[in-house]
Amino acid sequence: MLLVGPPGNGKTTLAEAVAEALALPLFVVRYELMIGSYLGETAARLKRLFDYVRTTPCVLFFDEFDVLGKERGDTHETGEIKRVVSSLLLQIDDLPSYAIVMAATNHAELLDRAVWRRFQIRLELPKPTQKQMSAFIATFLSRHNEPAGMSADTLAKRLGPVSYSEAEQFCLDLLRRQVLAMGERPLKAIVVEQLKLWSARVSAAPTQEDKPSRAGTSAPQNSGT
Repeated sequence: MLLVGPPGNGKTTLAEAVAEALALPLFVVRYELMIGSYLGETAARLKRLFDYVRTTPCVLFFDEFDVLGKERGDTHETGEIKRVVSSLLLQIDDLPSYAIVMAATNHAELLDRAVWRRFQIRLELPKPTQKQMSAFIATFLSRHNEPAGMSADTLAKRLGPVSYSEAEQFCLDLLRRQVLAMGERPLKAIVVEQLKLWSARVSAAPTQEDKPSRAGTSAPQNSGT
């Protein structure tokens, strides 16, 4: 299963849920231990990994899969990474049916074309819609023992186009501050306060116009011609 989409929208969580639903161990690949600096070292470590995976039913999860599955036709890549991709594809082909491979990437355009054919299921996990975000926030508001002063729909609109991860952090912060207040501050006041901080954070983020050009200079003005 190949999961594609921007960060913070449930790719890793879905892998964990699949492993739990199947009652299988979840093995997560750590690239800092996998990628070596010597010729052939990464491919050898990959082989040891897959040799172990073949011994037991499991879910093998590659996060940031574009680190290993890069396009081999990229002229900027070395011959070593091309050999690693070839070895990875062969190892996936040799896995038994009881071993499930799941991979996630934020940059599907970087993956080698042959990588796509190795995954029978390809899912896109985009940012949530307004309706989905409202339902997500409603589950968090239901954990509070007092009203938030606004509906989940209103709160979702106030947060703007955010990921599930960002919305979760906001809602957990509300819950945390309510617990620390020990009943001395109403939830309504906490929500208003945190929304002000959220708005200040969003307005302080640099816009596309504020960002300098690659050369380090500002964009040229329109001459009108």
